[in-house]
Amino acid sequence: MMHNPTIAIAKPDRFFIDGEWAVPSSDAKIDVINSSNEEVLFSVAEAQEADASRAVAAARRAFDDGPWPRMTHAERAGFLTAIAREMEVRAGDLADLWTVESGIVHATAARIVSTLSGAFDYYADLANSFPFFERKTPRAGNVGLLVREPVGVVVAIVPWNAPVSLMAYKCAPALLAGCTIVLKPSPEAPGAAYVMAEICEKVGLPAGVVNVLTADRDVSELLVRNPDVDKVTFTGSTAAGRRIASICGDRIARCTLELGGKSAAVILDDYDLETAARSISESAPFISGQVCSSLTRIIVSSDRHDALVDALGASFGGIRLGDPFDAQVQMGPLASARQRDRVEHYIAQGKADGAKLATGGQRPSHLNRGYFIEPTVFADVRNDAVIAREEIFGPVVSVIRAADEGEALKIANDSPYGLNASVFTNDVERAFSAARRLRSGTVGHNAFRTDFSMAFGGFKQSGIGREGGTEGLLPFLETKTVILDGDPSCPA
Repeated sequence: MMHNPTIAIAKPDRFFIDGEWAVPSSDAKIDVINSSNEEVLFSVAEAQEADASRAVAAARRAFDDGPWPRMTHAERAGFLTAIAREMEVRAGDLADLWTVESGIVHATAARIVSTLSGAFDYYADLANSFPFFERKTPRAGNVGLLVREPVGVVVAIVPWNAPVSLMAYKCAPALLAGCTIVLKPSPEAPGAAYVMAEICEKVGLPAGVVNVLTADRDVSELLVRNPDVDKVTFTGSTAAGRRIASICGDRIARCTLELGGKSAAVILDDYDLETAARSISESAPFISGQVCSSLTRIIVSSDRHDALVDALGASFGGIRLGDPFDAQVQMGPLASARQRDRVEHYIAQGKADGAKLATGGQRPSHLNRGYFIEPTVFADVRNDAVIAREEIFGPVVSVIRAADEGEALKIANDSPYGLNASVFTNDVERAFSAARRLRSGTVGHNAFRTDFSMAFGGFKQSGIGREGGTEGLLPFLETKTVILDGDPSCPA
């Protein structure tokens, strides 16, 4: 029997708007499903147009007339530090929510959640070190200042696969910059945003600085279209990102887009195949493969293709599926019936296109409830095949043949995406050389790697902009040039 934890959300029937728990404009509800047993966990209010407009208006007032943008960075950093401490208090709730909503193994969720207060601490520390004001020598006038100011009202749209971590890396830099926020979680996984609202209320964040509501796509688009929204930060599919970019482009609104991926693992000829297979199989179950940066195209020389397929098949076949709260389980379910249908569609497409199903590809026979799918390996996949081109968002990898290292790198780059990649070699010089040739936002060495403490984002259709590190602060700032005849007494 699957574990069904108690969900500690105080007011799921309300929205958090203008510092208060607001009554919705309608009785519409969204059921949130436990992905492990298909039971309803709780229901949240579903925002309508009036609710979305109210949330944006609150954020607009808070930015235009409230104290938040006019505080010093150090004063705002104090609130970020308080949020960090409360996130530590609520870490158990956040880990439970992530597990039941998205299917991530609970031990992994708990480990990651325990680090996310560090995102707020990191940006709080930048209050004292980031160059929000820089002195320049102007061509005319006596004093030149580059001033980096908040971009304004931000709509932060968070996906269902990793809501708590992506929420943190959107909200923390936006708050330090002085922006106000409308946080819009996915209907499948709204829990972390409700916890965030409760935390903002508890630490006394000024009214309207963070507003939280759950909406489906039509109302989400109204948020993006709202002329009082200065910037949209979105993580999700490339198709949805393309729509958001077109709307923002039409009204010259700012946007940061972290989109899809079809990331390559390039196995060079000096690297042990069993070791490579173990590394890939260790990362493949992460959030049940529902990860935009997951290594899903495995490229290897033709003469080593079959041996790698055998090694991957053995490793993937040994991954234990089941209740994600079970400490012995390595992979939980997919997040929803719709997502499992999507993965099964691609598995059927792979077989129809002539790829060899080496392992997996079925619903596990011992799990008759929950959205489970076996970890899956396809062999002899052409790089122009559907399963090698399109993002599946599940535990499915394609092994692709290459003649040599040069062709392997060309195949890796032959993709509309460019989010992540890894190079497997014992030679660090070869790894660095290959990394420089790969058109990818992140390149790892001998393992799946991403690092939000540095920067995360992609080339090509994998997105626009970066999240994490100082690079993740810049999209929430506008640069203003100030040229003065004299020196102000306090430019900060």
